[in-house]
Amino acid sequence: MKNSAQGIRTSHVGRLPAPTGWSDQPGQLAGAVAETVKKQLELGIDCVGDGEYWNGRTLPHYGQQLGGVTIRPLKPGEVGAMREFTRERDAFPGLYADMDRVQTLFCVPGEAPMPTAHEKMVITAPLQPKSREAIDREITTFKGALAQVGRSPDEAFICVYAPGWLDHFIYNEFYKTDEEFAHAIAEALRPEYRAVVEAGFILQLDDPGVVTSWDMLKPEPSRADYRRYTMARLDALNHALAGLPEERVRYHFCWGSWHGPHTSDLPLKEVVDMVLRVKAQTYSFEAGNVRHEHEWTVWQDVKLPPGKLLMPGVVSHATNIVEHPELIAGRIRKYADAVGRENVIAGTDCGLGSRVHPEIAWAKLAALAEGARLATKSLLGRG
Repeated sequence: MKNSAQGIRTSHVGRLPAPTGWSDQPGQLAGAVAETVKKQLELGIDCVGDGEYWNGRTLPHYGQQLGGVTIRPLKPGEVGAMREFTRERDAFPGLYADMDRVQTLFCVPGEAPMPTAHEKMVITAPLQPKSREAIDREITTFKGALAQVGRSPDEAFICVYAPGWLDHFIYNEFYKTDEEFAHAIAEALRPEYRAVVEAGFILQLDDPGVVTSWDMLKPEPSRADYRRYTMARLDALNHALAGLPEERVRYHFCWGSWHGPHTSDLPLKEVVDMVLRVKAQTYSFEAGNVRHEHEWTVWQDVKLPPGKLLMPGVVSHATNIVEHPELIAGRIRKYADAVGRENVIAGTDCGLGSRVHPEIAWAKLAALAEGARLATKSLLGRG
């Protein structure tokens, strides 16, 4: 990714609101994505995405498109995803019972219901990717949309799951060790990683699992055991990234996009050294969320390796309040002071689409861009 030597650059984490009345039909989808791209450019977003609202690479897609995965009904006491099995749920049983009753994770007006899973995806044979059709369709559609806009963005990105997040939804009942399990998922995802980079896009690796897994393991593991668990997945990810240029890769992690208390979140300081081992140029993470905003101070003590960039979230998906641009500029300046202005890209905590109302999502992106302009003016003396 381009650095911010000439001014604070902006991007976001991926999911955006779908255009009104959009249709996933041949000949119509590229126009809907083009509308989403055009909005980003008009607001002043430098590195744009396709919105992720349509791409078809959902969690069920991977269950269907990976050979070796069996989808079966849940057995008594099982859950279909690790997010349904957390220590925070144990601490706030009434809250989560109410959220489950109304089938919500985000409490957003107009959101589609999110029912509890009744099936489980399990690996029962060697994992093998069956088809690259979904990622190829996304790449082709995004390229077509960019051509329709008539104005080329500085950069564009596409998101793909990291092994340590996909394994929260596909369970191992075949591989003998955790390391074999993680590497098998990484091998299955490798063709998608290469496809994105070879198509000329920035590859964003989505990996909330690097920190959210902490609350999803019962009983609570020791810090040493958790580091072993995490490094098995990051080593597998790095294996899958071998041969790809780091400047085309950014790594995103967050503490989960659901609207909950997050009192069991693992502190950033516990994983920052492991995160920096990922073979990526840019690291994107939650920094505007009130549970983690204070952790910018971690970067005063951690030395950012040469050539690496940070993309802290300076607007949050966890509140309907639209951050004031001056607040956003102040958050950016803190990171600029800690790691150098040129090494900071202004981003979002997580995807905004479906996490807040569409009107709020676009207002937050507008505030993000304005905050970056204010930060540029104060840091470089120009707007």
